[in-house]
Order: sequence, then C-alpha cells, then structure tokens
Amino acid sequence: MTLKLVRSSASRTEMTEIVLPSHANNLGTIFGGVVMQWIDVCAAMAAQRHCRKTVVTAAVDDLVFLTPMHPGDIVILSAQVNAAFRTSMEVGVRVESEDPKTGNRKKCVDAFVTFVAVDDKGHPTEVPPLVPENDEEHRRLQEAKERRADRLRRRPA
Repeated sequence: MTLKLVRSSASRTEMTEIVLPSHANNLGTIFGGVVMQWIDVCAAMAAQRHCRKTVVTAAVDDLVFLTPMHPGDIVILSAQVNAAFRTSMEVGVRVESEDPKTGNRKKCVDAFVTFVAVDDKGHPTEVPPLVPENDEEHRRLQEAKERRADRLRRRPA
C-alpha cells in the first residue's frame, strides 16, 4: 500500500474556547487540566486531518504555563502536525488568551503532543509522510525530529 504525501497545511486546526467560572480554581485562574484537555482535543483533530485515521495520544512534552487565563478570557488553540514518522505524528499546539474587551492576545502555552494512528483493532498503522511547504515548516520538522530522538532516549527499556 502506497501512502499519499500530505502537506503540512492540511492538518492546521484552530479551536476557540471561553474560560467559564467553572473552569477556574480558587485563585481565579483556569485549571491546568482544562487547558491540557483542550490541547489534547485540538492536537488530535490536527493529527486526524493529517492521516484520516483514528489516533491516540502517546505522549505530551513538558507544558509550561507562561501567563494565567481568567474567566471571560477567550482561548485560541492552534495546532499543526510538525512531523510524521512511521505510525506516529508530533503535533505542535500554541495556546493564546484574548481579552474580549481589548482584543489583546497573550501567549499562554506551547505544547508538543505525540499521537499514534491505529486501525479498527487498535493496532498501530502507518501514517502518510509529511510535506513541509516553507522554511518555517522545514524548521518545525527538523526540531520535531530532534525532540523525537530525545523522547526515544528517555523511553524506558
């Protein structure tokens, strides 16, 4: 079976949420777990767009919360496949908050999520190769390969 090459842009996904009072902790900022859930959903959509198969989350790199998000903030999540390997893909996700009154945006989190494509029986299945379309996407691909090598080195034997 020959897999069709897929352009990087085919996986681009944007998701918008609003921080509700129920999303906030006792400090009045969003629970990190809520943001992590949104990241996983947005990244999964990008991975599925790339391979057009069911995907499962295999790993999430370190998450560093740069700025807090508060009830009423608009949250914009942008995801795209950075690299496709044999059965896995790395998806980069950028999370920004937007003040709905001013439109000012702040970067809150960057995340890298690894997904594995699976068949109907839940077994890993091959994904199409990724075709970067510009210098930025070539850079993202190279950096994803380096992160993957680090992940594989840290994996328990």
